[in-house]
Amino acid sequence: MLSLHIVALLVAGAQAAVLTLTSPRFIVSSSSGSHLRSEPLSLVYPASTPVSLAKDDVLKLTFQVVDKESGKGVQPHQTFLRFYDKISGEEGIQPVRVTNGGKAKFELNLARPPLSLPPTSSNAPLQVSLLIGSSTHSPLALTLFDLVIPASHPAPVHPDEASFHPLPEIHHTFRPEQKLPPRPISVIASAVVLAPWVVLLGLWAQVAPRAVHVLSPSIFPFILTLGAFESLLVWYWVDLKLGQVLSYGGVLALVTVFAGKQALSKIGDRRVGRK
Repeated sequence: MLSLHIVALLVAGAQAAVLTLTSPRFIVSSSSGSHLRSEPLSLVYPASTPVSLAKDDVLKLTFQVVDKESGKGVQPHQTFLRFYDKISGEEGIQPVRVTNGGKAKFELNLARPPLSLPPTSSNAPLQVSLLIGSSTHSPLALTLFDLVIPASHPAPVHPDEASFHPLPEIHHTFRPEQKLPPRPISVIASAVVLAPWVVLLGLWAQVAPRAVHVLSPSIFPFILTLGAFESLLVWYWVDLKLGQVLSYGGVLALVTVFAGKQALSKIGDRRVGRK
């Protein structure tokens, strides 16, 4: 029962803290100051006839914000006029100054339109609404009238506008599978790779004709390291990657240098002993 009583008090307090307007009126004046149209505004229904402004006309809007229960003027924390174009979706928010007693006055001069007025590219009217916010009262939103103004230049295109629109669909193009070269080309390439071995064997036959020198324990390790290098290149062509070839080849190079140094020293010693 206590909770229901508290809820009832809150509802009653919320109903009491309601804002309303007194004497809302708009006046349309020409550049010479003569009144072209003057009407009060309804708080329930917007004006039945749109308000039309020529190029040099002035629109004046006056009202007073009051507490609905006490009738005293209230200065809300925020008061805005909203101009909304239903066709283009453009809108503009114009702050309205309200005095301590709740009185407000706004003038729209098309000779010097405010920056908050959205651009219009057709004869479609702008919907004018009043938005009032207060920390001690319930918010108030009223649709006042439709405003017809001369067409202006279209809204400028923001440089980042394209970033807020869906981009074209990305279609991935995969690289086709690698094709093996024809068999004759592979045979010719193999022959080119093995040709240096034929030349090397021919030179060995001239420099050291005795096979015992070539196959001696001091020279044979160097021959094996050279063959290992050739096998590494074939392995790279078949399966290995460049990083693996460099790591394996670095270790094999150290062994080859050591074996080659030993082979050259042994051959030099034998030739000196032969002489």
